[in-house]
Amino acid sequence: MPAATVDEYIAAFPSEIQAVLQAVRQVIRETAPEAEEVIAYGIPTFKYHGNLVHFGAYKHHIGFYPAPSGIEEFKDELSAYPGSKGAIQFPLDRPLPFDLIRRVVRFRMQENLRKAQARGKK
Repeated sequence: MPAATVDEYIAAFPSEIQAVLQAVRQVIRETAPEAEEVIAYGIPTFKYHGNLVHFGAYKHHIGFYPAPSGIEEFKDELSAYPGSKGAIQFPLDRPLPFDLIRRVVRFRMQENLRKAQARGKK
């Protein structure tokens, strides 16, 4: 049965993975304190004027989903990690780039806010 809350999602993993997930969660919370925390697409999601970022744990990596625009904006720095148009894989055997995650979240917040303001002006 899928997790109903982020706490339930994180609790389903071994303690060492829980610690990594909690660290990612904390970085996002500190960077986007106004964002709402939910489960969407079966994984932890932060919403701020729409979907902000998603993250999840997998066997060998932490998946981070900042939308294609977030990946494009930081493509040079993110090129060190496997990924796709909308996803980044942070290997579990390497330290996570928390500063980069913060900057991506800040970028996505600004992007979502601009889009929300533009919709409001129409």
